[in-house]
Amino acid sequence: MMRGDRVIYAIFILAFALTALLIFYPAYHAVELSFQHRKSLVSAPEWVGFANYGHVLVMPEFWSALGRGVIFSGCSIALQLGLGLALAILLDRKLPGMAVIRGLSVLPYLLPTVVVALTFRWMLDGSTGIISHLAKTLGYTHIAWADHPVAAMATVILISVWIWTPFVTLACLAGLQSIPEELYEAARIDGAGAWNRFLHVTLPQLRSVILVVLLLRTIWMFNKFDIIWLMTRGGPQHATEHLPVLSYRLAFELYDVGKGAAISTISFLILSGLIVLYFRFFPLDQKD
Repeated sequence: MMRGDRVIYAIFILAFALTALLIFYPAYHAVELSFQHRKSLVSAPEWVGFANYGHVLVMPEFWSALGRGVIFSGCSIALQLGLGLALAILLDRKLPGMAVIRGLSVLPYLLPTVVVALTFRWMLDGSTGIISHLAKTLGYTHIAWADHPVAAMATVILISVWIWTPFVTLACLAGLQSIPEELYEAARIDGAGAWNRFLHVTLPQLRSVILVVLLLRTIWMFNKFDIIWLMTRGGPQHATEHLPVLSYRLAFELYDVGKGAAISTISFLILSGLIVLYFRFFPLDQKD
C-alpha cells in the first residue's frame, strides 16, 4: 500500500471515529435513556422498557407540542421558500452593485442565533425597544409579543424567516444561474410572458434545488430549539413549546430524563418517516 493511500485510510478512519464519538454514541445513549427511569443524568438507571413511550403518548402536552411544532416549522418553511425564491430572482438580475447587495443579503444567516435572539428581544422590549418606541409613535401603547400566544408564535416564526431565508436564497440563486439562457430565449420566441417563463422554465429547472432545500429546512426547523428557547423559553403559557423544548423541559427542569429522551426518540422517528415518504414521492433523480 502506498503512503498516500495509507494517509487517506487514516483520515477516513479518524473521521469515522469522530462521527461515532460525537453523533452515533450520543444518539444511541439517548435512545437507551428512553427505556430507563432516571431522576437525573447521574442517578442509577431503572429499566422500564416502553413505559416512558406509553406515558408520553397519552400526555396532552406531547400532542399539543407536536401540533405547535408543525405550525412553527410549516409556516417558517413556507415563508422561507417563498421569500427565498423571490429574492433569488431579484438578485439574479444584472444590475450595478448587485455583487455587494448579494453579499449583504447573506448577513442574517452568518450571525450567531444567540446574537439575533438577544437583539430582537431588546428591539421588542416594551419599555426600551426601538420597535416598541416606533409603535408608540404610531399610536400603539403596547406590543404584547411576549404575552400573547399568537403574537409570540408569529414573532419566533418571523425571526426564523429573517435568519434562514438567505440560505434558501443562495441555493435558489445558484440554481437560477445554472439555467441555460437559451431556454428563456426559446420561451420568448414562443410568445411566453414573464409568468409563463417562470412556471414552465424556472420552476422545472429549479425542481431538484427546491426539493433539497425543502428537505433540509424540514429537518432543521422541526428540530429547531435555540431560537425558541432564547426568545420565549416555550412561553407564554407553553404557546411556543414544541417537541424539542418539551423534551428539554422534562429532562433538565423536571428531571424526568426518560420521558425527555423518549420524546426526542419519537421526534427522530417522525422525521425519519417523513424523510422516507419524501423520497418515495419526490425522488431527487426523477427526470422531468
